[in-house]
Amino acid sequence: MKTLLLSLLLMVGLPAQAASFSHQPWQALLDRHLVVQDQGRVTQVNYRTMAADRARLQQYLQALSAVEKEQFNRWPEAERLAFLINAYNAWTVELVLTRYPDLDSIKDLGNWLKSPWQQDFIPLLGQTRSLDDIEHRLIREHFSEPRIHFAVNCASIGCPALAPQAYNADQLEQQLEQATRLFLSDKSRNRLKDDRLQVSSIFKWYQDDFRTAQGNSHPPASFLARFDQELELTPGQQQALRDGRLSIEYLDYDWRLNEAP
Repeated sequence: MKTLLLSLLLMVGLPAQAASFSHQPWQALLDRHLVVQDQGRVTQVNYRTMAADRARLQQYLQALSAVEKEQFNRWPEAERLAFLINAYNAWTVELVLTRYPDLDSIKDLGNWLKSPWQQDFIPLLGQTRSLDDIEHRLIREHFSEPRIHFAVNCASIGCPALAPQAYNADQLEQQLEQATRLFLSDKSRNRLKDDRLQVSSIFKWYQDDFRTAQGNSHPPASFLARFDQELELTPGQQQALRDGRLSIEYLDYDWRLNEAP
């Protein structure tokens, strides 16, 4: 009887185990084609070698496309979010490869009708979607998590680094926190200068996300104040930031391609 019960429990557990999606192919591509600098604050994609390995990238994309929406909906929240972040990043690389090396910026892939992020070319979860669909309608509408802005990568120098590790459910919290801290400690994108906090335009474009996360009327001040060590704020500057007394300026975004030389 005990043996029978054990067998039934194992059978019940099988579907949950089978539902887990492996991002190892994406990890293998990152291992081969991503150049990591400044302790992970900056990463560059070797698009030339990635192009030679494009068949493996497309196999991974096909695996993402094969996931049915009903299956996706049964996954835990962390697994769904990791899946969408990896999908966004991998399809961004694929979009760049459609014209590489004949472009200087991902923005070159847009036209007068649609930006590159508005183009429908991604078969995912039962629909043909755009990168904007993944970021704004699949991620931002369903996950109250501002740190995703430091995880999704727009193939540009001004963007937070493309992480050298594929995102996964088991480590997602640590990965999102690390991505945020690395980005905020990068003085080319975020810095204190002459008693003014100069930060990435990400904090201007997505102010509502940081307001929702912190529940205050001074976004992104309270969010940024959490990272006093990365921004090298004194306790007085940290409190001034929370109180809205520390001036915040938004830096111009560098849209040049994040390609390895």
